[in-house]
Amino acid sequence: MEATLSPTAGATPPATAVAAFRGARYAYGATVALAGFDLTVHPGEVVAVLGPNGAGKTTALHLLMGLLAPQAGSVRLYGADPRERAARERLGVMLQVSGVPETLTVREHVRAYAAYYPAPMAIDEAIATAGLAEVARRPYGKLSGGQRQRLHLALALVGDPDLLVLDEPTTGLDAAARRTLWASIRAMLRRGRSVILTTHDLDEADALADRIVLLHHGRVLAEGTPAEIKATTASRRVRIVTRLDEARVRALPGVHEVRRDGQATEVLCAAAEPLVLELLTADPTAHDLEVSGATLEDAFLALTAARPRTHREVA
Repeated sequence: MEATLSPTAGATPPATAVAAFRGARYAYGATVALAGFDLTVHPGEVVAVLGPNGAGKTTALHLLMGLLAPQAGSVRLYGADPRERAARERLGVMLQVSGVPETLTVREHVRAYAAYYPAPMAIDEAIATAGLAEVARRPYGKLSGGQRQRLHLALALVGDPDLLVLDEPTTGLDAAARRTLWASIRAMLRRGRSVILTTHDLDEADALADRIVLLHHGRVLAEGTPAEIKATTASRRVRIVTRLDEARVRALPGVHEVRRDGQATEVLCAAAEPLVLELLTADPTAHDLEVSGATLEDAFLALTAARPRTHREVA
C-alpha cells in the first residue's frame, strides 16, 4: 500500500525552498540507504521525517549537512550545495550525541559555539530560548538529562540559523523533560524558522510537525499533515471486550486491522458507529467499550508493514 498525499517527485522546487532533495540516491556498496528520495522544505514549516530503523533518515541528514554528497540526484540548501560555507552557516543541527566537554558551563559552551558564526544570536537569548537561564553557570557534567538536551538545542540555535535540524531531540528523556524541551522548541518556532525533525516518538511528531514525511526503504512512502497521515489507514479505534474471535471481527465491514490487548480486542476502522452496532448485535455480552481516534502510530505501523523490502538498506 502506498500513500503519497502531497507528491513532490519530479516537481521543480520553488526559489524560496529551504531544502530540496531531488531523486537523491546514496548507497554504501550494495546497501542502498536512499533510492530516489524527494523532499522540499518550505520557509516557516516544521517537517517531521519518520521511518523505521534503516529507512534512510540519517543518510538524508548527512547529505543535507554536507557530510556526504549524493551519488545521483541533487540536494540543495537554500539553492546551494550544502557543502558551501554560506549555505552551512544558515543551518543549525541538534544531534543525538554531542560530545561536549563536561567541565565547561552552559554559558561557556554557548559562547564557544557562537564564535563559529558571523552573526550569532545573543548568548543570553539562546540560553533563555532553550530554558536554561537558571543553570547558565552550571557545568555540563552536572546538568540533568533534560537540561543537557536543552543545551544541545541552545548550541544549534546560537548561530541564528534559518533552518534547524533536530535529530531525535528527546531520546532518553522522561515525559516531563520531553514536554519541557517541546516548549523550548515551540518558543524557537515562534521566530519563524524552518525545522526538520527526525524522531521515533510519534507523539512528538504529531505535536510539533506541520507536515510528516514517512521514509521507508529510502523512498517517501507517505506525506501529509498528521491528520492526513492518520486518515490513510483508519479514522477510529474501537476497544471492546468480546467473545468474538479475531477472524469474526476482521470480517465485519469497515475493519482495517484487529489485534488483541489482554482480554480486550482493538479494532481500527473507517467508522465506529456501524462497527459497534455489528459487534453488539453479534455479541450482546460485549462490554468495556471505548472509542477514540486512530493514532499516528496506527498509521505508521500499517503503512510500513504494507510495503515490502526491495533492497538492502542502512540508516
